[in-house]
Amino acid sequence: MPATRCHVAPRGLRMATTKARGLKDASDMCSFMNCRSPFVQSQCAMSCYSSVSNQANARPALQSRNNLVPRASSNPSVAASGGDYDYDVVIIGCGVGGHGAALHAVSQGLKVGVIGGHDVGGTCVNRGCVPSKALLAAAGELHKLKSKDHMAALGIDTGALSFDRQKIADHASNLASTIQTNLRRSLEALGVDVIYGKGTLVDQNTVEVGLPGRVDIEGKVTAKNIIIATGSVPAVPPGIEIDNDRVFTSDKALKLESLPEWIAIIGSGYIGLEFADVYTALGVQVTLIEAMPTLMPGFDAEIRRLAQRVLVDGRKSVDYHTNVFATRVTPTTFGGVEIELTDATSREVKDVLEVDAVMVATGRRPYTEGLGLQNLNVDLLRGGFIPVNDKMQVTDKDGNVMENVFAIGDANGKYMLAHAASAQGISAIENIQGRENVVNHRNVPAACFTHPEISFVGVDEETARKEAEEGGYSDKIGIAKVSFKGNSKALAMKEPDGLAKMIYRKDSGEILGMHIMGIHSADLIHEASNAMTAGQTLYELRMMVHAHPTVAEVLDELFKHAQLEHVTNPAPAMAIS
Repeated sequence: MPATRCHVAPRGLRMATTKARGLKDASDMCSFMNCRSPFVQSQCAMSCYSSVSNQANARPALQSRNNLVPRASSNPSVAASGGDYDYDVVIIGCGVGGHGAALHAVSQGLKVGVIGGHDVGGTCVNRGCVPSKALLAAAGELHKLKSKDHMAALGIDTGALSFDRQKIADHASNLASTIQTNLRRSLEALGVDVIYGKGTLVDQNTVEVGLPGRVDIEGKVTAKNIIIATGSVPAVPPGIEIDNDRVFTSDKALKLESLPEWIAIIGSGYIGLEFADVYTALGVQVTLIEAMPTLMPGFDAEIRRLAQRVLVDGRKSVDYHTNVFATRVTPTTFGGVEIELTDATSREVKDVLEVDAVMVATGRRPYTEGLGLQNLNVDLLRGGFIPVNDKMQVTDKDGNVMENVFAIGDANGKYMLAHAASAQGISAIENIQGRENVVNHRNVPAACFTHPEISFVGVDEETARKEAEEGGYSDKIGIAKVSFKGNSKALAMKEPDGLAKMIYRKDSGEILGMHIMGIHSADLIHEASNAMTAGQTLYELRMMVHAHPTVAEVLDELFKHAQLEHVTNPAPAMAIS
């Protein structure tokens, strides 16, 4: 049976609407778009005009009642699913992970349905990576222009400086909308059925689909394989109530609806640091609150110290409290927010702050409630994560592996980054196709887009030395460091604050980890991550040529600084751990 698309209205609305309105706005009635499922074809397309009509405006209006008949897919290369299933693969969730899985599945000739068309792009595109980078782009320019010494060194007098908060906010919003549209169109162009609604697992091959906010319109789709890619939502600690006015998460902060004079950011990880960068650029006083003994607890110690010197101590508008919990956050009657700080060690109240607003940036939790996992005999792990094996296959509470049910991205908690989710999605499709594949998460890079940027891949020095001691090769661990102060391009740009640090094995030349802080570090890190994935060693990397003058020469120098035990690689196989 060929893949088909349907554009239908809910039963009961169909004839009344066509007669009364002549199908003028029939495109607005399409909710379950591009789906060949009998349920979708016969039962519903949209619950009401207002629920998802905004997402339907790019689809062609229906011109006659004949258009209610399902149409053939525009992509002849997409094969129909085998057996009695509607799809070869159904993906619950349409974020970066689900999108990556869908594209790879189509490239393998599989028939794909994606449930969650109301949120194409997921957190990353709509409430995370993409809009935050738009805000950070503006922040970066402002940081430069506000640094009179920096600009004067380049012979530039900036004079009076101003910015338009709303235009900066609009840039972020417009970018998110553009990327979301591009992702949706890329799926549709490849013949992927984008289904609007919430998916609930009935069994290992069946997903019940309900329209958002409706209980009277629902149905089911079947699939040979199911991938859960439902992403995550902001995690909020006990004692904090989000009112989305004076107390909010990054979801609200990205809209940049206002600029408080003084904001406290609870958490100093990626999200907290990036928003501190944005707010300070826009003239807001920032206080970072961290439960761990140091700021940026997940970073390599040396990079952390440099980052604190440049991003925190080096900015007059930033202060911080460490080793404290924000045990109570209460909006006051005077328009501020009172924060009770409790010592993380003694558990005694240490201080009380009153600020204008509070942003909670204490990480994220998986969005896995209400998926029907109990119907598959699956118990969630601590934190709400779905248990999976190395091939992303879901395991039930008895330890049995479900060969055809996968969970990727933030839902499984293995590495909560958008590009890691995409890699896991591709890996899941490879395993569905019978080509065993496992993602090595140590080779997945990460970046914090502050000014300057911070990036890393692999392990930090502390972890590397601990593992070496346990493995009996402590004397084989090497450390190489290169400062950006000696890089011609960085000096030309007056961007000397930076450090590249590499942890490696002296015998095999294997890179165990790389940590960079400096201009363009989010781009530079891929040279290391790709080399690690490809099994390249420092014996090969130190012979490669980098253009001059470029910031990439920092890595060229770093590779050459490695103190290896041999002149050439004595055993290439040693390079792969």
